[in-house]
Amino acid sequence: MRTNDRILDFDLDLAVDRPARTLAARLARLQAWIGSLRVALRNRLAANSLADLDERLLNDLGLSRGEVQEVLRRHGYTDDPSQQLTRLARRRAERSLRGHKSD
Repeated sequence: MRTNDRILDFDLDLAVDRPARTLAARLARLQAWIGSLRVALRNRLAANSLADLDERLLNDLGLSRGEVQEVLRRHGYTDDPSQQLTRLARRRAERSLRGHKSD
């Protein structure tokens, strides 16, 4: 019978190997996070305004009211629903170009 010794080496002293982040680096990360949050909120407000459009205009954009409401329900207030809405509109446009009837 053969036995193999298995040794697990846990490197628990990670703080020694990693240099401390400077205040400037932390502020830069915070500024980038705030910027992305601002863009997400702006896009969320724009997506909310899509729900106010009538069905004809939404259809021209390649969306339906149900799709817009579903995407807005699934995403949180700080999430950016614009990518999902763009994908839905592109899919509908591709189906239309292939001759499939849109819903």
